Amino acid sequence: MNKPESPQPFANEAGMVIDPALAAELQSDYTQQFSSLWQQMLTAQVPPVADKRFAHAAWQSSTLHAFNAAAYLLNAKFLTAMADAMQIPPKAKQKIRFAVEQMVNAMSPANFLFSNPEAQQKIVETKGESLSTGLKQLFADIQKGRISQSDESAFEVGRNVAITEGAVVFENEFFQLLQYKPLTPTVHERPLLLVPPCINKYYILDLQPHNSFVRYAVEQGHTVFMISWRNADASIADATWDDYIEQGVIKAIAVAQAISAQEKINVLGFCVGGTMLTNALALLAARGEKPVASLSLLTTFLDFSDTGILDVYIDEAKVKETEQAIGQGGLMRGLDFNAAFASLRSNELIWNYVTSNYLKGESPAPFDMLYWNADSTNLPGPMYCWYVRNTYLENNLTQLGKFMLGGKKIDLGKIDAPSFIYGSRDDHIVPWMSAYASTAILNRKKPQQNRFVLGAAGHIAGVINPPGKNKRHYWVNDDAATDALSWLAGATEIAGSWWPAWADFLALHAEKKIKAPRKLGNAQYQPAEPAPGSYVKVKAS
Repeated sequence: MNKPESPQPFANEAGMVIDPALAAELQSDYTQQFSSLWQQMLTAQVPPVADKRFAHAAWQSSTLHAFNAAAYLLNAKFLTAMADAMQIPPKAKQKIRFAVEQMVNAMSPANFLFSNPEAQQKIVETKGESLSTGLKQLFADIQKGRISQSDESAFEVGRNVAITEGAVVFENEFFQLLQYKPLTPTVHERPLLLVPPCINKYYILDLQPHNSFVRYAVEQGHTVFMISWRNADASIADATWDDYIEQGVIKAIAVAQAISAQEKINVLGFCVGGTMLTNALALLAARGEKPVASLSLLTTFLDFSDTGILDVYIDEAKVKETEQAIGQGGLMRGLDFNAAFASLRSNELIWNYVTSNYLKGESPAPFDMLYWNADSTNLPGPMYCWYVRNTYLENNLTQLGKFMLGGKKIDLGKIDAPSFIYGSRDDHIVPWMSAYASTAILNRKKPQQNRFVLGAAGHIAGVINPPGKNKRHYWVNDDAATDALSWLAGATEIAGSWWPAWADFLALHAEKKIKAPRKLGNAQYQPAEPAPGSYVKVKAS
């Protein structure tokens, strides 16, 4: 008698493999649950629906609407489970799961007027006014090329966002350097230079007085400088990563040193700004220069081993395609960045506004963070292509001697300044464990001087968490740990904002207090225009 063969995994034409036993189990569960839903509909029972998209009473007003919502959620659950069951490499599975998620989110019955009872009810209640308003808002957004997420008429850069008082004390073709006016009678000798991401406008760190990170730092008695990156246009469309490091970050460090008359300054980088800042410091270290007393990094990648959900957009073919298109000159459009990042949370940042703005005719509320989020920034193609290949694709920054700047082999471990490294627990852009990895990369000779702090919330909301609101919490653990999860296991949770913990760290490296300067800049670098400057007001085209 022949021995019966064990079941073999099912593979379709695309080479996707699913264990047949698991596939059968999923199909059986789906059939059982769908049959139950169908019986409820036939007997006029309203199935319970636990999803905020269907929370309005209109979805429970009829069996049909409730059935549509419940059936959609069941189908979404089944498709997601099938994607998770694929026996394929993790990166390929992540791409498939992301594609399924985009499809599932787009097909929600809440996204279509004919299947959204809440929107239909509003049309009746407003005698058609909600539909008319929704269509007007749709056409306006088509003209803008993006979905409105905030009442943009409520904000203006320099009027009610980015209003901390200061002046432009230097500019070149890549950036303007802002210096902020002191708010205390005395200031620390060593100034603080902030390096924001170049893929966004700097004023996420200077929104309104109550949530401005810049104002908070100035109130702590620091002389604060800020890089305001230029919104790239054709005049710098061939600029490289080296240009941004040399003529951007390194130049800003030199100007801050000159104006403050300090050999060493404190520096902080946020997101991509932190990656750029560490590249600049490593290049200076290779030249024998050590210009910083401390380094702070907020939600920053140095080790790109795990880039989280952003990995779905990065592979050799896609990077080569981009390099061929703009690698020798051209622009990476800010609108494309915004669309890609919005897709990572498509329910919250896309479909939520489709239903509210267009189907229900509701105008978005004023929200400073979302106003900033829509204020996109272009990047030079060569600079962007170098960044994507050497970081997300090849992870060269942590491989000794693998990448070069200014003709020098770069080693991030030679940055020997004490480091404050912050990660956000729910960050989908820079996973917090990837941020934690920087503790083992920087200051290699004295890693005990590095401090990691984990905050609640995500990439932006976790960072912009002022003490005055007394919101959220954060975790600290001053004992060294070999990995992020071990660090978290021994961490202490503290209520409130992490900003004061950072302020305590910075004060240790800011030197003594001196009388606050009466004027900004110096004889060589004189104020040219008031903050926020002109570069930040340029819109991406």
